[in-house]
Amino acid sequence: MSEFWPTELRVSKDRHRLTVTFDDGASFDLSAELLRVLSPSAEVQGHGPGQRVTVPGKRNVQILSVQPTGNYAVRIGFDDFHDTGIYTWTYLRELGEKGDELFSGYEQELTEKGMSRDRSEKPR
Repeated sequence: MSEFWPTELRVSKDRHRLTVTFDDGASFDLSAELLRVLSPSAEVQGHGPGQRVTVPGKRNVQILSVQPTGNYAVRIGFDDFHDTGIYTWTYLRELGEKGDELFSGYEQELTEKGMSRDRSEKPR
């Protein structure tokens, strides 16, 4: 269970950002691209250790929906039809606090695999 609870989730007008504000006053502006490429779904994370894949070509992905899942998370739907990730409050907080570092790691993976943020291809 999360020690922090969101007080507000707001999708930007252009649908490229999600702002999450927590009850301790912390607020994070998360890009749709970050949320999509680091989705907690099995499609991205795999079903076990070492199965995570790198998802390219999501620079301009948009958030289509944010649906509550119980009282602990939200399911985010994207315009590329990905909607299976369940983002817990704890995971959203982690993305807010470590997002820059995690995104840098993602960009490094893209480079190592010869992939691009702009060119869509099969995740690997």
